[in-house]
Amino acid sequence: MAACLERRGPDGAGQVVRGRVGLGHRRLKIIDLTDKAEQPMVDPELGLTIAFNGCIYNYPELRQELSGLGYRFFSHGDTEVILKAYHAWGRDCVKRFHGMFAFAIHERDSGRVLLARDRFGIKPLYLSQDEKRLYIGSSLQAILRTGDVDTSIDREALHHYMTFHAVVPPPLTIVRGVRKLPPATTRLIEADGSFTDEVYWEAAFGARPGDEKLSSNDWRDLVLESLKTAVARRMVADVPVGVLLSGGVDSSLIVGLLAEAGQANLNTFSIGFEDANGEVGNEFEFSDLIARHYGTEHHRIFIPGSELMEHLPGTIQAMSEPMVSYDNVGFYLLSREVSKHIKVVQSGQGADEVFGGYHWYPPMVGSNDPLAAYSGAFFDRSDATLRQQISPEWHADGDVSRDFVARHFAQPGAENPVDKALRVDAHVMLVDDPVKRVDNMTMAWGLEARVPFLDHELVELAARVPASEKLKQDGKGVLKEAARLVIPHEVIDRKKGYFPVPQLKYISGPYLDMVRDTLGSEAARSRGLFRQDYLDTLFAAPSDHITPLRGSELWQVSLLEMWLQQQGL
Repeated sequence: MAACLERRGPDGAGQVVRGRVGLGHRRLKIIDLTDKAEQPMVDPELGLTIAFNGCIYNYPELRQELSGLGYRFFSHGDTEVILKAYHAWGRDCVKRFHGMFAFAIHERDSGRVLLARDRFGIKPLYLSQDEKRLYIGSSLQAILRTGDVDTSIDREALHHYMTFHAVVPPPLTIVRGVRKLPPATTRLIEADGSFTDEVYWEAAFGARPGDEKLSSNDWRDLVLESLKTAVARRMVADVPVGVLLSGGVDSSLIVGLLAEAGQANLNTFSIGFEDANGEVGNEFEFSDLIARHYGTEHHRIFIPGSELMEHLPGTIQAMSEPMVSYDNVGFYLLSREVSKHIKVVQSGQGADEVFGGYHWYPPMVGSNDPLAAYSGAFFDRSDATLRQQISPEWHADGDVSRDFVARHFAQPGAENPVDKALRVDAHVMLVDDPVKRVDNMTMAWGLEARVPFLDHELVELAARVPASEKLKQDGKGVLKEAARLVIPHEVIDRKKGYFPVPQLKYISGPYLDMVRDTLGSEAARSRGLFRQDYLDTLFAAPSDHITPLRGSELWQVSLLEMWLQQQGL
């Protein structure tokens, strides 16, 4: 299982086995580079052992507080701070952490195990439990390596993958025998296997008393100050920290704030692909502008189509779960190049979900049927359409994706329809689409990505900002106004860009041959997920079948089959 995670932690390995409990760890050295911080970390005095992935940004302050309580430290990193914090404050210790984390702590004397995951699930935690054993891991593949799980496809997860734009909410995964701990959750497992879950955080959407007095400029200033804090927090490291610079407002603003804070010799990285079907495959014009403006050590990476094809299998292998977005391969190849220079980067992921940057938010304004407005704009297809496309034996029991969103929308708070969409996106879609994508693709090359827009205090503030302020200027209005105080306006007043990989949107030539071979293989035919008449329709005119979010239906179905075959399923 640990060997499966070698690329996530290429700098060291360790195992601790005691009685019925074994923990393995692969290390990426970023904080406290000495062997004193190696993992799994054992604290014999407290009787605790931990395996931890991530970074606690405020660990120096917590260490000082714990020292004041009488705790003694043998290392200088954040791992030991978690151990002491758990001993001092129990499972509530996570409420004090600013950071991204997934960890397991074993209590020697009681036999209990605590599992915990950060507020946005930035760090993954997969698990498989029955009455006899519990497996945990940072990737689904690590648990498959046990050879001891039900590997059949989960029909409910399949419905989400095909309908909810490949977002499979926790605890589900596409593999029935593997689950995932939800974000912002701790699970305390007793020695007999019984457990309790606690959700320790949720952003409250809507105004607080007094917010009605705040002007647009007040909101702008509050957002800018909070973002400055978030960016500064994520510079905590004993190695250099760079930035993934797409040329959009979000990553450009991170670069600008770091420059303002006096960060010198900042490394920035951009990637581009060949044009296809009239779509430009790069945004170098804007990333170059920011790099010149701030004098960064800029690395412009161009990927020819032949290399894109060559690295698709590696990209798919890096996915803990099937992820349909084209920019997976972009992040994968970008991370490969970045990892040759540095180990830690900041990324602009999350700004659109937090500050209202997507096109499906404006139709929610004043909607009498928020569920219909959201599903109509975001879902890849309706339940009725899906039932015409997948084989009857794979049909879920009901319209599970729409029902899931309906339950989420019905929860207390977020009375405004736009806030309902932002809440489900921030707490669900963000976790199991962009955040998972960035973690999987960067960590495949031993690169740690930090996401300041998902600082929980910044998100709590953004959740209070009126929807009208967010939706100004074609989305992210309040953030763009904050950005105007920092970065050149040309980057702000441009058409919104995406990570363009046109070759996978308009499938033709060798890409079409590849997906035809995949879906026509013996494994795919025997699995029988998709109706043959549906596949024939896709192959007849691949470019005619594009989802509402501009995705290729043919790529969606073939990616799922490729992923399953790569896992030997």
